[in-house]
Amino acid sequence: MSQFAEEAVRTESFTDLFRSLTASVEQVIKGKREVVQLTLLALLAEGHVLLEDAPGVGKTTIGKALAAAMEVPFGRVQFTPDLLPSDVVGVSIFNRKTDEFEFRPGPIFNGIVLADEVNRASPKTQSALLEAMAERQVTIDGTTRALGSPFMVIATQNPLDHAGTYPLPESQLDRFLVKVSVGYPSREAELEILEGHGGGNLLESVTPVADVRRIQSMIRAVRSVHVSPAIRGYLIDLTDATRRHPALALGASPRASLALQRISQARAAAAGRNYVTPDDVKAMAPHALPHRLVVNQSDQLRGGSAVEVVDEILRAVAVVAS
Repeated sequence: MSQFAEEAVRTESFTDLFRSLTASVEQVIKGKREVVQLTLLALLAEGHVLLEDAPGVGKTTIGKALAAAMEVPFGRVQFTPDLLPSDVVGVSIFNRKTDEFEFRPGPIFNGIVLADEVNRASPKTQSALLEAMAERQVTIDGTTRALGSPFMVIATQNPLDHAGTYPLPESQLDRFLVKVSVGYPSREAELEILEGHGGGNLLESVTPVADVRRIQSMIRAVRSVHVSPAIRGYLIDLTDATRRHPALALGASPRASLALQRISQARAAAAGRNYVTPDDVKAMAPHALPHRLVVNQSDQLRGGSAVEVVDEILRAVAVVAS
């Protein structure tokens, strides 16, 4: 029996638990099922999420609600121009009573870490997240400390036309598994929001449906989802096409290929399958690739975007049968 099947036997099915988690978060995030599911898929694929949109559309609430639904430790960092790297990862303080330095962990030592308005901090502080996101560890005063599992950074950023923002460098953007635009809610969803905020803490209505052990089990199940040689070839063909596309100054890196494979595995598991299909890849590519690409300046002036390039590549690249 495969590991995926074993996990389904030991607990409720992966699909049922995924749906329960989605429904729990949707108690406070109205009308944004795709955003909620993408964030959850990224967590199960052991990746990180960049949420971008105008202030007040629920970016921060998504992280809080997800942590509440999974009963995992939650940490929040409000990024500001004067934020220091030690405010994120922690600091060693000398204890005069013991004549020793004591490490006081920062908010990065949580299961879900919300980096709120990450593009308002200086590049030096932004870079404090890099090691944690890529290696799941931090090095402070020469000592390396591992981060737990699950671990995910949900970074929110406002559009760059807002005052006091710094663009994220390509090296940091590449660390995010997916980039999602939350968008404004529909009229019906906004009416539900107005009704739900009548009184009390809205997050108290989030029903916990999983714990750390179950989430770790789901993560292991995602790792075991089969990716055939044909699908791997298709993944490489897609990323290679971005490197040769005339509209792009920077194509997708090998990390992008790995990211697209991981979140495609997560999508397959959520659908109740232990194998990845081309449709999984096609559905996840518009979320996992565009933020890693850089459009030529001339094409930007003509209104071209990385999202359009990815859509064009998905139409042009064929799946080769194994």
